Amino acid sequence: MKRRLGGVQRRLSGAWYRLDVVVRDLPFGLLLLVGSFVPALSKNGTVLGGVHDRPYEALAVVVILLESLPLAVRRRWPALALGLVFCGFALDQLRGYHTFAATAMPVMLLSTGSHLERHRRATVFGLTAVYVALVVALARIGTGETVTGFATFYLALGLAWGAGGWLRTTRRAEAERRKRIAVETRTAERTRIARELHDVVTHHVTAMVVQAEAARYLASAPERLDQSLSAVSDTGRRAITDLRHLLDLLNPDHGTGTGTGTGGDAPAEPRTPAVGRVLTLVEQTRRAGQPVEFTEEGTPPVSTGSADLVAYRVVQEALTNALKYAHGSRTSVMVRHGEREITVEVSTDGTGSRAAAVGGSGRGLAGLRERVDVLGGDFSAGPGAGGGFVVRARVPAPARSRS
Repeated sequence: MKRRLGGVQRRLSGAWYRLDVVVRDLPFGLLLLVGSFVPALSKNGTVLGGVHDRPYEALAVVVILLESLPLAVRRRWPALALGLVFCGFALDQLRGYHTFAATAMPVMLLSTGSHLERHRRATVFGLTAVYVALVVALARIGTGETVTGFATFYLALGLAWGAGGWLRTTRRAEAERRKRIAVETRTAERTRIARELHDVVTHHVTAMVVQAEAARYLASAPERLDQSLSAVSDTGRRAITDLRHLLDLLNPDHGTGTGTGTGGDAPAEPRTPAVGRVLTLVEQTRRAGQPVEFTEEGTPPVSTGSADLVAYRVVQEALTNALKYAHGSRTSVMVRHGEREITVEVSTDGTGSRAAAVGGSGRGLAGLRERVDVLGGDFSAGPGAGGGFVVRARVPAPARSRS
C-alpha cells in the first residue's frame, strides 16, 4: 500500500512540474485574491503610513487584482510583476484599503531578487526612489508614521530582496556544480572508452598483423598456411565482438552485440573480461608465433570486477608489446590470485623488448599505470635484471568467493 501511494505521489509530482510555470505560480495569487474578500482577513493586510481604513469600492478591486494576479508571472516576467504589485501596494496604502493581498509585496521582492537577471541595480535604485516618494505622500496624508517605522519597513523589504539574491546565487552555484560534474563524468567516460579501444584494438590488430606476415612464408606448407589464416580469422572475430561491446557502452539501446557480421560462430566475450581468461590471450599470442609460458597460482574468482579487468588488461598490453617489439622471444606470464590482491608479471627475453619503452607511444603502459593507481595498487614496467622487459602489477581486490 505504501509503495502504491508513493508511486501515485511521484506521478502527481511529476505531472505538477510538467505544467507551465505560470500555471504553477497562479494558485498563490488566487489565494491572496480570495483571502482579500474574506471578512476575517480583508483588513488584516500591511499598514504603512497610518492612513485610516476605507471600505472597499471599485478601485479596491483593481488594487487587489494588481497585488495578487501578477504573482502568476513573477518568474517569467519578474520586473513587470514587481512593478504591478508595487503600484497596487502604493494605492492600497494611500487609499487606506489595507487588503490581505498587500502581503504579496515581500513575496514579490523575494521572487524578483531570485529570478531577475538583468538591470538588478537599476531595479533597486528605482524601487528605492519610488518608495521614498510613497513615504513622502503617506507622511502628508497619514496619521504620523515615524521615520523609524518607514525605515524598518524598507529594511524588511531589502531583507526580502537580499534573500532572493542569495537564492539566485545558490541556484547558480548548484547549476555550475552540476555542469562541472557532467563535464568531468563525460571526460572520464571518454577516457575509459579510449583506453578500452586501445587495449582491444591494439592487441587484436597486432596479432592479426603478425599472423598475416607469417603467412607470407607458408605458401609451401598448405596445412600451416591454413592454420595461420584461421588464426587471423578467429582474431578478427574476437576484435569485432569486443568492439561491439564497447559500442554498446556508447549506445546501450542499440543491441546486445549479437548481430550478424561475424559469421555467427564467434564466441561471445564477456563485457568485463576476467583475469581467469588470461589463458585465452596466451593461446592467441602463441598462435601468432610468440612462445609464451603461462603460470597461474591460486584460484581465479568466480565473479569479475574492476581488479580482474585491470589485471586482464595488464597481461593483454604486455603480450601486445611482446608481439610488437620482441616477436619470437621467449615470454612468460605469471598470475597469482591472493585473498586481497591479484599479482601479474609478464617478462620477455631479448633486447627487442626494450623498444617498447623507447619506440612505442607509451599510451598503453601509461593507461595501465593510471588504472592500477586508481585501485591503490603498484605498477612497474622496465628492463629486467638479465635483459628483456618486465611488466609487474599488484592489483588490490576485495575478498570474494572462490570457485
